Amino acid sequence: MTVPVTPPSPSQHSHSPPVAASPGGPGSQRGSRGSRRSRRAVGPRDGWRPDLQASLVVFVVALPLSLGIAVASGAPVAAGLLAAVVGGIVAGALGGAPLQVSGPAAGLTMIIADLVNTYGWRVTCMITVGAGLLQILLGLCRVARASLAVSPAIVHGMLGGIGLTIVLGQIHVVLGGKADSHAWDNIRAIPEAIISPHGPATAVGLVTIATILLWPRLPHAVPGVLRRIPAYLVAVVVGTVFAAAVGFDVPRVDLPDSLFDSIALPELPDGDWSGIALGIFTVAIVASVESLLSAVAVDQLATSKGWRGPRADLDRELLGQGAANLVSGLVGGLPITGVIVRSSTNVVSGGRTRASAILHGLWVLAFALFLGFAVEWIPLAALAGLLVVVGLRLIDVAHLRHVRRHGELPVYVVTLVGVVSLDLLQGVALGLVTALGLVLRRVLWSSIRLVHSDGVWQVEVEGTLSFLSLPRLARVLGRIPLGAPVSIELIVDYLDHAAYEHLRGWCANHEASGGVVSIDEIGQVWFRRVDHAERRRSVTPNLPRWFAPWSQWQEVEQSAHSLEGAADGAPSAAVQVDHVGTMLVGVNEFHRRAAPLLRGTFDGLAEGQQPSALFLTCADSRIVPNIITSSGPGDLFTVRNVGNIVPRHDRHRPPLGRPLARDLARDLGRDLGRLGSSSPTGAGIGMASGVGMAAGVSIAPGVELPPGAATGSRFGLPVSGDLSVTAALDYAVDVLRVPAIVVCGHSGCGAMNALLTGALHGQPESALAGWLSHAAASLTRTPPPGTEDLAPVERLGRANVAQQLDNLREHPAVRRALEDGTLELVGMYFDIGGAQISVLDEETGRFVDPAEARTKSPAEHGPGGRWDTPARGRKLPSAG
Repeated sequence: MTVPVTPPSPSQHSHSPPVAASPGGPGSQRGSRGSRRSRRAVGPRDGWRPDLQASLVVFVVALPLSLGIAVASGAPVAAGLLAAVVGGIVAGALGGAPLQVSGPAAGLTMIIADLVNTYGWRVTCMITVGAGLLQILLGLCRVARASLAVSPAIVHGMLGGIGLTIVLGQIHVVLGGKADSHAWDNIRAIPEAIISPHGPATAVGLVTIATILLWPRLPHAVPGVLRRIPAYLVAVVVGTVFAAAVGFDVPRVDLPDSLFDSIALPELPDGDWSGIALGIFTVAIVASVESLLSAVAVDQLATSKGWRGPRADLDRELLGQGAANLVSGLVGGLPITGVIVRSSTNVVSGGRTRASAILHGLWVLAFALFLGFAVEWIPLAALAGLLVVVGLRLIDVAHLRHVRRHGELPVYVVTLVGVVSLDLLQGVALGLVTALGLVLRRVLWSSIRLVHSDGVWQVEVEGTLSFLSLPRLARVLGRIPLGAPVSIELIVDYLDHAAYEHLRGWCANHEASGGVVSIDEIGQVWFRRVDHAERRRSVTPNLPRWFAPWSQWQEVEQSAHSLEGAADGAPSAAVQVDHVGTMLVGVNEFHRRAAPLLRGTFDGLAEGQQPSALFLTCADSRIVPNIITSSGPGDLFTVRNVGNIVPRHDRHRPPLGRPLARDLARDLGRDLGRLGSSSPTGAGIGMASGVGMAAGVSIAPGVELPPGAATGSRFGLPVSGDLSVTAALDYAVDVLRVPAIVVCGHSGCGAMNALLTGALHGQPESALAGWLSHAAASLTRTPPPGTEDLAPVERLGRANVAQQLDNLREHPAVRRALEDGTLELVGMYFDIGGAQISVLDEETGRFVDPAEARTKSPAEHGPGGRWDTPARGRKLPSAG
C-alpha cells in the first residue's frame, strides 16, 4: 500500500505546545499555493511516479558501487550484481524500513576478502547463508534495539578502518600494481609503487577519481539534467570511454556470458568449523549493526524531508536482512546490508514507499540480463579509482568532529588503528575496551582544583569522590598552609566512606591548627546530615540552588550557637539573621554559577523583549512564576499584586445586588441545601442563581459571617482603580503585543482569606482594604464545579481567578485584542502543598490538569462562551 507523504510540519513532542490548524489547511478554500502543491503531490495520479524516479536514480548509483565492491572483495563481479538484485527485491519487500535500500556494502569488503582468501568463494557463500539464518534468529528474538547499544565512535572507527584498508589496497591497482591481502603490506609497498613507472591503468584511475571529485562542482551553466546524474556512474563511464578512445590495453571486468551462469551453490568446508562459525558471527553482527544504524539514520532523514509514513520496525528489518542474506548466499551473491549511500539517495530523490527499493533491484536485474556485456568494457582501474573515493568517504570528517566533541576520539582512533593493523574483530574489541575504560574513568574520576584568592584557599571537587581519588585529594590538601582559611566546594554525586572519613579528619586537624574550614555542598548533601548512619543508607538530593530557598543551602551560624546555648541550660538569645547579607550571598552565587550559563541568553535580550505571555499573579513569596512554568528570561512579562487582582476598567464597581449578609446571618446554622433553596423573596440565592458565593463556599454552621462579606461594603472605602495594573496591561497588549494573558491564583492566599473573613473590617484607612474591594465581586460568583469538598478560601481563590478574567475582558486594549483574535486569556491555580497547577476550562468551569487542557484546540473551546454565562439573550436571575 502506498503511504502518502504530507508536507513537513513542526515536530510534535510531549513537551511541544499544540499547533493550531492554519487557515490554509485541509478543508480550507483559500489554502496557500504550497498547500495545493502538497495536496497534488499525494494524489492518486502521481502516487507511483516519485518511486519510479527514485528507483532509477538509486539504480545508477548502485550499479558501479556493486561492481567495485565485488572486485575489492575478491569475489566474482557478478556476485555484486546478484547481491544488489536480492537486496533490492527481498530486503526491500520484507524489511522494516520502507525507504532503506540494501545491497553489497563497502563495510564488509575486508571481511569478505579475508574469507574468500581463506576458504574460497563457495564456502564464503555458505557463510553468508549461515549469517542470514543467524540474523533471522536474532530478529525473532527481538533484540534489534539491543544491537544499537554500541558507541557510535566504535561504529565510525570500524567504518573508517575498513575505508582506509580499501584505499590502501585499491591505490596499488590505480598505480598499475596489485593489492596485497594485508594493510601493513600495502602500506610498506606504497613508496615503491609511487616511484615505479606508471602505465595506462594509472591514467584511467586518476581520470575516474578526478571525475568523481569535480562532477558535483560543475558550473551552473551546465544543464541541471546533466548535473543530477550521479558522479559515480559518470566517472565509470568517463574512465571507460577514455581508455577506449586512447586505445589503452588495460585489464577489464570479466563477466560470464549469462548472469545465471554465475549462480554458485554454497559449499561446506573440509574443516576448521570454528573459523567458519567465527566468520558467520562476524558477518551477521557487522551486517546487522550497519543495517540497523542505517535504518535509524534513514528514518530521521525521511522525517526531516516531510515523510509521514510508518516508522522503522528494527526487528522486522533484521528479519528482512536475514532473509536477503539467506537468498543471496544460496544464489552466489555477496553479503547484504542496508547501505546509507543508496538509502539517502532514495530519500532525497523522492522515494515514498518500499516500491522504490524493489524497483531498483529489478532495474539491476534487467541490466545484468540484457546489458551485461557492457560491463566487460569497464577497466578495473576505473573501478579501483571509484573504490578509492568510496573508502576515503568512509572516514567521515563530520562524524569525527562529533566524536571529538563528545570526548570519544580515543575510542575512534583505537578502533580504526586496530581494524587496519590487526583485523576487524580485534579492532572492534579494542574499541569496546577503550570505551568501557573511558566510561569507568568518567564515573570514578573526580576533578580536584586548588585556587588561592583573597587570602582564602578554595578546594573545588567535582564528579565522584571515591578512594581512587584520595591520593590526588591528599596531595592537593597538603599544599594548603596550616592555619589558613579554607573553603571546600563539593559538587559530587557520590562520596564513598573512605573519602568522607579522609575529608572529615583533615578538616578536624586543620581547625585544630587554628584554621577555619567551610564546606559548601552543591548537589548531594553529605556533611550537613546529623544522623551519619542514615546518610550512609541514603542520600537526599539537593535542589539546584536557583530553585531552592536560601534556607536550604545557606548556613546560619547563629542557629547552631543558639542550639548549643539551649543545650547547656542557658537561655537562648534571639537569633539575628542578616537578611540583606543572605540576599547578597545569593547574588554572588548567581554571578559565579548562573551568569556564565545565561550570559548569552541575556545578551540576546539586551536590546528588547518579546514575551510569550503577561503573567499576572499574587505577590505571595511562595509563588515563583518562572519555576512553576519552567520558563526563563524573556518568556514572561510578570505583574504581581496582592490577590492577583485586576481592577475593573470603570473604576467604580456597580452595586452587587441586595446585601446577602442579612440573609446569611439569619440563616446561619441552617443546612446548606435549605440556604440555597429559599430566600425571603422566593428567589434562590445558592449555586443556581449565580450570586451566592457566600452560600456556595459552604461556610460551616456556627461560624459568624462578617457584615458586608458578600458585598465588599464592609471596608468602608470607595472602590478606586489602580493605574499600575492598567498601565501594565496597556503596555503588554499594545506595545509588546503578548499573545496570552495568564491570571494565576494559589492556595492558602492571605488576600482571599482576608476577603472572606473580613479581617480588615472597620479599618477605613487601610489601603489594603481598598485594594481588596476590587475582588469583592468574587464573593458573589458561583463557585467552580468540582470544588464542593474544598475549604471556603480555596473555592474563593478559584472563583477569583475566573472573576479577574472577566475584569480583563472589560479592559479596552484587551477587548480589542480578543476581538481581533490575537490574544488568549488563561486562568491558572497553583496548589502550593501539592506543587500542582490546574488550568481553568472556561467551557465547563472546572480547573483541569494542564495535559487535559492541551488536548483541546482553540476551535474546540468554542467562540468564547463560558461555563457561568447564561444562554444567548438571557440574563442570570437576580436575587432582588
